[in-house]
Amino acid sequence: MLRLKFLIKFSIYMFSLALLAGTAGIGAIWVLVVPTLPDVESLRDIRLQVPLRVFSEDGALMAEIGEQRRTPVALDEVPETLRLAFLAAEDDRFYRHPGIDWRGTLRGALLYARSLGQGRVPGGSTITQQVARRFFLTTEYSVTRKLREMLLALKIEREMSKDEIFELYLNKEFLGHRAYGIVAAARVYYGTDLETLTIAQMAQLAALPKAPSRDNPISGPRQAMVRRNWVIERMHHLGYISSEARDEALAAPNTARYHGPVIELNAPWVAEMARQELIDRFGSEEAYAGGYQIHTTVRSSMQRAADEAVRDGLQAYDRRHGWRGPEQQLAPEILEDAAALEQRLREVRAVADLVPAVVVASDDEQAWLQLRDGEQITLTLESLTWARPFLELNSLGSRPTAVTDVLVPGDVVRLRSVEDQWQLAQVPRAEAALVAMEADSGAILAMVGGLDFSRNQFNRVTQSRRQPGSSFKPFIYAAALDHGYTPASMVNDAPVVVDDPSLERAWRPTNFGRRFHGPTRLREAMIHSRNLVSVRLLMDIGLDYARDYISDFGFERTDLPNGPSMALGSASLTPLSVTTAYSAFANGGYAVEPQFIHRVTDGFGRTVYEPEWPRICPDCPEPRPEPALEEDNAEEPPPAGPRRVDLSQPEGSAEDSAELVGPTIPPIAPRVVSAQTSWLIHSMLSDVVSEGTGRRALALGRQDLAGKTGTTNDLRDTWFVGFGGGIVATVWLGMDDNDSLGRQEQGGRTALPLWVDFMEVALQGRPERLPAEPVGLARAMINPDSGLRARPGTPGAIPEWFHADNLPPLEDPSERGGEDDPYDIF
Repeated sequence: MLRLKFLIKFSIYMFSLALLAGTAGIGAIWVLVVPTLPDVESLRDIRLQVPLRVFSEDGALMAEIGEQRRTPVALDEVPETLRLAFLAAEDDRFYRHPGIDWRGTLRGALLYARSLGQGRVPGGSTITQQVARRFFLTTEYSVTRKLREMLLALKIEREMSKDEIFELYLNKEFLGHRAYGIVAAARVYYGTDLETLTIAQMAQLAALPKAPSRDNPISGPRQAMVRRNWVIERMHHLGYISSEARDEALAAPNTARYHGPVIELNAPWVAEMARQELIDRFGSEEAYAGGYQIHTTVRSSMQRAADEAVRDGLQAYDRRHGWRGPEQQLAPEILEDAAALEQRLREVRAVADLVPAVVVASDDEQAWLQLRDGEQITLTLESLTWARPFLELNSLGSRPTAVTDVLVPGDVVRLRSVEDQWQLAQVPRAEAALVAMEADSGAILAMVGGLDFSRNQFNRVTQSRRQPGSSFKPFIYAAALDHGYTPASMVNDAPVVVDDPSLERAWRPTNFGRRFHGPTRLREAMIHSRNLVSVRLLMDIGLDYARDYISDFGFERTDLPNGPSMALGSASLTPLSVTTAYSAFANGGYAVEPQFIHRVTDGFGRTVYEPEWPRICPDCPEPRPEPALEEDNAEEPPPAGPRRVDLSQPEGSAEDSAELVGPTIPPIAPRVVSAQTSWLIHSMLSDVVSEGTGRRALALGRQDLAGKTGTTNDLRDTWFVGFGGGIVATVWLGMDDNDSLGRQEQGGRTALPLWVDFMEVALQGRPERLPAEPVGLARAMINPDSGLRARPGTPGAIPEWFHADNLPPLEDPSERGGEDDPYDIF
């Protein structure tokens, strides 16, 4: 009896001691640990790391840049079966426990004690605990971290709803292959959205959180299937799916494969410019993780047309210069080993739309080739007639008379699909660039900086400085028109010798055909691109005047040569700068800046940056100069244009109250050339298309086209810069190493066809845009042989346009061709 009383007292004592120790422990935890727990309220404003995305004007995805692929989704947008799959796999009592599942925790504690604390054991973590760990804690394996996780889970459950917690979990969880969250995982593994997932696929995604590397359906398919089937069985056991659905899901094969970002529009050069712009504004860490979306000015149809035009044009040029032979020659034993052959083909990367293939057999009439995916195709002799052997730049061998003259077994070559037909091709030696913009705003509509961005990221539109050749002449002519010349002025197309101390020998420029045509009207000189007329013009108006005048078009004065060669386009300029300058001839004389960003939005859809776009306004008064500020009180005036959103300022702050109410007035583009001179240059460039070196553009069947070809010395650079329908576009084609393109490769033959192919698509649906004749111009009949005004009834007289205050004198037959004729200047 005494022993029983002792045991009872001892038990009460031990229980009291344990209760006291537990209370003390809980108190210590409450005092020491709970205050150090992070603020759960921050979870409501958590910004999930979302990659930077770049879109075209019409919403096509151009690029997705960032370490993590994630697209946040609201819980009510997640299919119910997918939610149940994750609950079955991770925490089926989620909506019933307070944040900690005591059964799972007790089971984990017993397993931990049984293992004597050695190694990891299933910890029974709930979804809430996983959210606590993902957002606030580390993956350290310790009792302390587990305790903090449990306390934090209880705190999260008190301050957030179950649905809020579950939504965070589904968007945060890492699911392998850089996929964070269920939307990204569905796209990475199945290339689809959540709504189209099957039960088997949903179960596979739900199986990933436990071990995304080990249970991965791509890198670990066997273990992944085991884990997936376990989730399916759990879903059936819990009553989430029927027996029929379970059986169908268990029988489904593993359909997962890697799907990269679904790029809907290939515009990598503009996407790269947009990426760099955002980094410059926000810093790389913020730009890549802030979920920003850049909405560019690029239009999908035009960008695709530009890509195709560049690829077609480079292939056309390359074919004219013959077949350079296969890229590789494989040994016969590789051809006999299917696995080895497939491996060798995989090692040859595609370039643009040029895919590698190997010749497996050939005879006189045809060749059989295999692609990387195992597809077999056939090429006939008829399709190889272009493949004359390349001997040297301007010399080709004989036309092939048998397929074996071109292709033999083991040859690794390139193929290109054109209108669903495979054609023999090769990687071009030349490169090309194409850029198009709106003349009135500077908005870039399409940009191609080369054949293949993945092979060479160098942007030839913005980074390559090349000589524009004769495409530079309109700026010389504009300067001359504002210096007293007219389109009817006669300039002698005759040899010129320039002794320049900076040159080793005298400079003797010539025309392209090395012919001289004597006195020539400026309009005719522009039409036929007479070099010597341009040189004489520049020498007469003066280099300093010309450089000052032309720099107003947006060129840096230091980039313009201080010598007469500037008349022939010897400046080193980018295609983008030339395109921008030409806009003044297309929009009536205004300078616009290239624009490629409409706006930037953050992860909440708020506009955080919207650039100012100066717009042309012919009816607006010239802006008044800013008044000079006192030095002591000088402050930088506030920027004009659209208001930027400052997310660091709360709404209703003092800074906001100082803002003026109402729409802002966009800045007005400055005028760089008079409306009259712009119209005259436009008229002369129109004649280049209708009568001169740009006649290939007539194939477009429009009356509003204007432009100028350009070809440099030794045929190194070929250009066409032109406009129509409010679009200005430039094409450059040449060699990166500045080698010659070869005989007869001039702007009208090499660059202009690319421009025509692009503009055929770009101008679809755009009405013709003929400029209205501005006030201040006068029309008069002239004698085409003298450039002087013709008397009424003069045979052969033609119309010409002039500045109203600069009409040529009336022709006097008795003085025609006299020594004092003011329009026979040289």
